[in-house]
Amino acid sequence: MSESLRVWIDQDLCTGDGLCVQYAPEVFEFDVDGLAYVKDDQGELLAAPGARTDVPDSLRLDVISSAKECPGDCIHVVRQTDDVEVAGPDAD
Repeated sequence: MSESLRVWIDQDLCTGDGLCVQYAPEVFEFDVDGLAYVKDDQGELLAAPGARTDVPDSLRLDVISSAKECPGDCIHVVRQTDDVEVAGPDAD
């Protein structure tokens, strides 16, 4: 089994491009401000800055791809166990 991941978006850097919403609409959604946010496993928008949500195993690759392709470099995918970023601007 693979490691559990969490994801969050830095809205200060979000360009509103929407690649993340295209890659994983179950995880990402636009709010009325035109910026992307994460959703919890019930589909509720988490509009608090820096809010994190678990990445469903079935969407791991889509979420990682969205972080890598994001033009704003604002999507952070971290391991739950140690908070090390595996995809996004702070990943090695």
